Amino acid sequence: MPVRLTFHGAACTVTGSCYLLETEEARLLVDCGMFQGSKTERELNYRPFPFTPSTLSAVLLTHAHIDHAGLLPKLVKHGFEGRIHCTAATADLCGIMLPDSGNIQEMEVEQLNRRRVKRGEEEVEPIYTQDDAMAALAQFEGHALEQWISPAPGIRARFWNAGHLLGSASIEVEVQQSGQKPLRLLFSGDLGPDNKMLHFDPEAPADFDFVICESTYGGRDRFERSEDGRREILAREVTAAAKKKGALLIPSFAVERTQELVTDLVKLMDEGKVPEANIFIDSPLASKATAIFVRHAGELQNGSDLTRAFTSPHVRLTESVEDSKALARFSGFRIIVSASGMCEAGRIRHHLKNHLWQPSTTVLLAGFQAEGSLGRILEDGAKTVTIMGETVSVKAAIRRIEDYSGHADGPELVQWVKERLPVGRSIFLTHGEEEGQRALAEDLGRLGLPHDCIIIPSLDSVYELSGESCAYLAEDTKPRIDPAMVARLDSHNDLADLVLDIRDAVNRAGDEKAKGVILRRLRRALSGGETGGDGTRRRPPVSGPSRRSRGWEE
Repeated sequence: MPVRLTFHGAACTVTGSCYLLETEEARLLVDCGMFQGSKTERELNYRPFPFTPSTLSAVLLTHAHIDHAGLLPKLVKHGFEGRIHCTAATADLCGIMLPDSGNIQEMEVEQLNRRRVKRGEEEVEPIYTQDDAMAALAQFEGHALEQWISPAPGIRARFWNAGHLLGSASIEVEVQQSGQKPLRLLFSGDLGPDNKMLHFDPEAPADFDFVICESTYGGRDRFERSEDGRREILAREVTAAAKKKGALLIPSFAVERTQELVTDLVKLMDEGKVPEANIFIDSPLASKATAIFVRHAGELQNGSDLTRAFTSPHVRLTESVEDSKALARFSGFRIIVSASGMCEAGRIRHHLKNHLWQPSTTVLLAGFQAEGSLGRILEDGAKTVTIMGETVSVKAAIRRIEDYSGHADGPELVQWVKERLPVGRSIFLTHGEEEGQRALAEDLGRLGLPHDCIIIPSLDSVYELSGESCAYLAEDTKPRIDPAMVARLDSHNDLADLVLDIRDAVNRAGDEKAKGVILRRLRRALSGGETGGDGTRRRPPVSGPSRRSRGWEE
């Protein structure tokens, strides 16, 4: 059997990282992440894997973020019995992140089923439970950086610092070939920027046959600032929020982004550069993650600053649900840092529901927001959103700061690839959206790489790697969803937008007669359509711009 590589995730999107490497002797999975974004994509988390888990030899895991590790408990639940290889710090973080993910799924499905029962619909089950996650942790095996391991017959691998997250790694893989040199691959994982607060710059060898490179910020130069410059930007946002005397909500990934932000917030308060305020960390996962970061502080840049920040009297941890709910009763300026970073799950959704309608509120987005996520919808200027079945008017100020991104920007990605040259055959661009990927491909072309050497794979696409050239296997590519719907708003978003527009149009109608006209036209359209003189169907007259909302929320 030739060596084949299939892109079962992070293909033209930034979530669901999952690559299947197959040889005659082994089937190796690199990452097994959860999809986020539109409902069309998230439904993939519930569907069967496009491979049989019990046939896998092993898993190599780049890092602990849920979009890379989040479906590992499901993989084990459905028959995978091999080892999950990663760095020791990644194993530590997964030890808290995966059970937390299972717990969130159980709670959210319980809430969803209450609504489904009321609607007369069948109940659904969580993708996996907290117990499933705990069972999967028994199969983790932590390793040191830069040491060769043999995860499967005929394959060896080693981990290199990726500078993205505590324990994050790029993975070098060598596949033995009879009578030939080993086939050399490098999976970048998520790469950190040059001035990451807690991490040293990414490292890896050079001279590979294939490089699989992330492209989250392809084509974008964030013109990154120094540590002082980063804190200056944060100070401006905090000061502006404080003047409104309301809540400053910071949706933040519980692992690392929260630790970075709190470290800088405390430093700014201690130096008198921002008003003093309570900093509520409303995420039990963030609290547990902080303990792991403190334990690994010796491996981190500025680890001592992080340790000091979390003993500050300004910092308060809210563990219980009751403590979290009590935050809604506070008044005056306060800072609430809560997961998740894209507003996809967790307690931040409750805070947004409670505060978005208040003009005194500021929401500070501190990381990349995937298309279709609530964070992206807010970032794009939605005036109304739907959260947990409720329509919420957006009166809060929506702000954004990029200096805490855990991802390398365009020039840094180009430099990372340049340092990996020569690349003998192909570079696959993954973990990015279309615009960024095409921009990065153009920039890489300026390094002298042939255009046909740079490949942007689609979801579930299959490539043969062992021939003289990289071959796309169209007959073996069986996409689970239309590739055009990846990283796009879907019909669920459109439906929610339409409902909001209908409601606005009816509310703006002058009297009951005008409202009746709108509703009758809608009913005619639903029952067969109202057509114009040219036979084309007319849309109901809805005035005002369409607003993007969180339409995938059940």
